[in-house]
Amino acid sequence: MVRARSAYMEWAKSRPRPRIDLAGSNLEACTLDDLRGAREALDLAGSSPDGYPPLLDAIAARYGVTRDRVATAVGCTGANFLAAAAILDAGDHVLVERPNYDALVATVAMLGARPRFFDRRAEDGFALDPEAIDRAATAATRLVIVSNPHNPSGVLAPPGAIEALGRLAERRGFVVIVDEVYRDTVFDGRPSSAATLSPALVSTNSLTKSYGLASLRCGWTLASAELTEKIRRARDVVDVSGPLPAERLAALAFSQIDRLADRARRIVESNRPVLREILDAHPELSAADPAATLAFPRFRDGRDAGPFVRDLFEKDGVAVVPGAFFGMPSHFRISSGGPPKAFREGMDALSRRLNFRP
Repeated sequence: MVRARSAYMEWAKSRPRPRIDLAGSNLEACTLDDLRGAREALDLAGSSPDGYPPLLDAIAARYGVTRDRVATAVGCTGANFLAAAAILDAGDHVLVERPNYDALVATVAMLGARPRFFDRRAEDGFALDPEAIDRAATAATRLVIVSNPHNPSGVLAPPGAIEALGRLAERRGFVVIVDEVYRDTVFDGRPSSAATLSPALVSTNSLTKSYGLASLRCGWTLASAELTEKIRRARDVVDVSGPLPAERLAALAFSQIDRLADRARRIVESNRPVLREILDAHPELSAADPAATLAFPRFRDGRDAGPFVRDLFEKDGVAVVPGAFFGMPSHFRISSGGPPKAFREGMDALSRRLNFRP
């Protein structure tokens, strides 16, 4: 087995805790009071051989698909791993977007497959271009991995791009995993889930980034019934099944998903204008306009953002993610999913640090 590693995830787990965290990408965490009936729903007994049936039904209903097209996983990262494991054999060629969430590349390497890359270019606003994928793919390409909204930039694929990618995948004979973990933080113009558009597309998602329920580790895949069966069998040799108490609570969350979405919308719509205000006030920065709770500004002069990120943390107690983790050191990533008061304070500190001249 290839012992692949995710440098970003190692950093995310081990970094010192900041006073204000604009690096952590989860939505502000729910409390038990936010999830009504959570205490009463806890139970240790039961069975979930291929996922807790009420949870599978709830996810299927959410997307208008049948239960046999849904598989559960430990978070979206787990869903990505299981989907890739169900598709790939050692030595297979995989095309991955760049910049990317590096656990996607580590997944490919750990499975013994061979990653290649196509670029989502900053000068194009990190737009997803199916023609670029068509040019980069070869006859040996078995899998393509993208994210929508894009991590780290937060931008949505242009209208029609995912549908075009599905047609391309059907024609070229590969499968596409679309990581949609930030999709539900898009409230206006939210795209259809990719897996509902083509049998060659697989969607992965979780309750983490959009609903503040990271601790449940509830992730899932949507795929064709045939591929879903393979994903479920891949889980047999990874972790067998999800923890039943967490899956019960996840099913409860889906029964309240509209109310949880309203909570998320209040947080995101409080923070988004603050993000835009600060970015617009600093012409030394350039950033694609994000649709999700991520932004990926860069210094226009191409300087390494690392010293700025370190000063912001060490002198102001505010954390953002260094762009070096995404192979783009002049950038840094901001998350706008946290508590609005802290987000405002953190962005004001970031603005002052940008204005500081030693």
